[in-house]
Amino acid sequence: MYQTIVIGGGPSGLMAAISASEQGGRVLLIDKKDQLGRKLQISGGGRCNVTNRLPYEEIIKHIPGNGKFLYSAFNTFDNESIISYFEGKGVKLKEEDNGRMFPVSNNAKDVVQTLLSHLRDNQVDIKTNLKVNQLVMEAGRITGVETDRGTFVCRSVIIATGGKSVPQTGSTGDGYEFAMQAGHTITDLFPTEVPITSNEPFIRSKVLQGLSLQNVALSVLRKNGKPAITHQMDMLFTHFGISGPAALRCSQFVYKEQQRQKKQAIQMTIDCFPDESLHALTQRVTKILKDNPDKAIKNSLRGLVHERFLLFLLERTGIDETTNYHHLKREDLTTFLNSLKQFTLTVNGTLPIDKAFVTGGGVSIKEIQPATMQSKLHDNLFFCGEVLDIHGYTGGYNITSALVTGYVAGLNAQKAAL
Repeated sequence: MYQTIVIGGGPSGLMAAISASEQGGRVLLIDKKDQLGRKLQISGGGRCNVTNRLPYEEIIKHIPGNGKFLYSAFNTFDNESIISYFEGKGVKLKEEDNGRMFPVSNNAKDVVQTLLSHLRDNQVDIKTNLKVNQLVMEAGRITGVETDRGTFVCRSVIIATGGKSVPQTGSTGDGYEFAMQAGHTITDLFPTEVPITSNEPFIRSKVLQGLSLQNVALSVLRKNGKPAITHQMDMLFTHFGISGPAALRCSQFVYKEQQRQKKQAIQMTIDCFPDESLHALTQRVTKILKDNPDKAIKNSLRGLVHERFLLFLLERTGIDETTNYHHLKREDLTTFLNSLKQFTLTVNGTLPIDKAFVTGGGVSIKEIQPATMQSKLHDNLFFCGEVLDIHGYTGGYNITSALVTGYVAGLNAQKAAL
């Protein structure tokens, strides 16, 4: 007999098992893979972005998928708690751009080993290479879990199985099946933090493949042409569409606009000079051209934007790159300048969920107690991490959500079981 069984050995499951074991009693952690903490080990490019030090309000803004649900949990365990936890265990952290927190060693293994050592110190039973097939329910109450190697009996269960993104880490959607078995609703699942696809001729021809644009404003447009979201970051043209930080952050809004507009094709725009008005840009470019009236336009404007993009926009506008200011038509210059401020492209979706960094959708938060992570349908069932319908941008926000909800779920599941 265990007090609590945690299904899933990702960041939320590890923290849930630790938190539960701190209350006393027997805790069992089950994972179907042979190695715990796989997702943590590859996060942040192998450096592990453990959390973010921004204030609550900023963290919530960076978790557009139901981030407000976390406010109650933050009262128990928050981003500063995460920092204190790891530093208290000897893992010194450093703050980088935009509040991102990394181990000073730049090694994710230090983070994973700290969690595993804590589990061992607290005598948590760990079973890897073990697949949970279903929850065991008797008279509507959960009494344990059925696995490939028999049934384990417990007083409470925590589902921490992750989403369906990065499936090589073990996140293949098992938890959704367990949740539905217990009567829970699963909201639509979709990829987030994922490259965006496009069938534009210039994408198919690969003329811009590999081209990176720095500090541009990338927008997803609503049906009325106004931005649903804008992210000012770097982006990259690929052979199938666009990628890079700005595109990844916009990806979930491409999906949402497709649902709202009930059509596949969605418009996006790129503003190469987000901090400069069209009027100011027009004056600046016109002065450059007037000061060099005999030079070819491609030479006069060298350095304005990346040369490949400059030549592409000139050709798209119908301007011969060897044309000088004397022979430049005013309407062509206006069109060119407009394309620098509002280059429009049609996109048709994103890469699939198994190529995404984060899963959108999951167990409906309407059916979860925000202060405890307890199911509203079963008083001994708890959820944490990406299996829930909570998703954020990259930058430490998803791991923060996972560790916070994991800690709170473990604390309250074990209290309920003792």
